Amino acid sequence: MKTIARPAFAETEEKKSRFLAELVFHDDLAKRIDELRTLHPKANHHVNAYRYLNDEGQLIEHGKDDGEPSGTSGIPCLKVLQGRDLINVAVIVTRYFGGTKLGTGGLVRAYSGAANAVCDVAEIVEYIPQGEAELFAGFSDAGTLEQACAEDGITILDRQFDTDGTRIKIAGPREAISELAKRFPIAPQKDISRGK
Repeated sequence: MKTIARPAFAETEEKKSRFLAELVFHDDLAKRIDELRTLHPKANHHVNAYRYLNDEGQLIEHGKDDGEPSGTSGIPCLKVLQGRDLINVAVIVTRYFGGTKLGTGGLVRAYSGAANAVCDVAEIVEYIPQGEAELFAGFSDAGTLEQACAEDGITILDRQFDTDGTRIKIAGPREAISELAKRFPIAPQKDISRGK
C-alpha cells in the first residue's frame, strides 16, 4: 500500500470544462471541501473519493458524485485511488462547467483523467502503519531509549519522571514501536493511595 508525502494539485480541461484536482490526506477531506466551496463559489461540483484504514485496520472507501449523474464521477475517482493502491488519502475534483455537456462517458473520462493527473504529480510513498505507546526506562537506560527512538524515526510526545526512571509517550512506525516495547516495557502504575 502507498500514500502521499504531501498534498498535490493538477488541472485538466475537457471541452472547456475545467477540472481542478487535489490529492489530500483523508483526515483533511471535510475541511478542504469547505475551503474549496469558499474559494470556488462558482464551481458546479466538488466530487470526491477516499480510501483510509480505520482504527480496526479495516479499509473504508467511498466516492461522492456531488450532483453529477450517479456513477460518473465519484466512483471513477475512487477507481483511480484503488488502481494506485493509495490509502489514507482523498481526491477532490472541483469542476467549472464550460458550456458543453460531456455525457456519461465523457464525465467518467474527465473525472478519472483529473484524478490520474493529480496522482501523476503527487509524491507517492510507501505506507508505514503508525502508532503510539508509553514506555518506561530506568534512569540508567533512559538515554539508550531516547537514542533508539531517534534512530528509528520515533517522535517523543511526552516525558514524565518519577523515583524509578522515566516514562515517555512516543509516536511513529508501529513496527519500530513494537520492537522498542520489547526492550522497554511500560512499568505498572503505582497505587499511591495505599502508600506503595
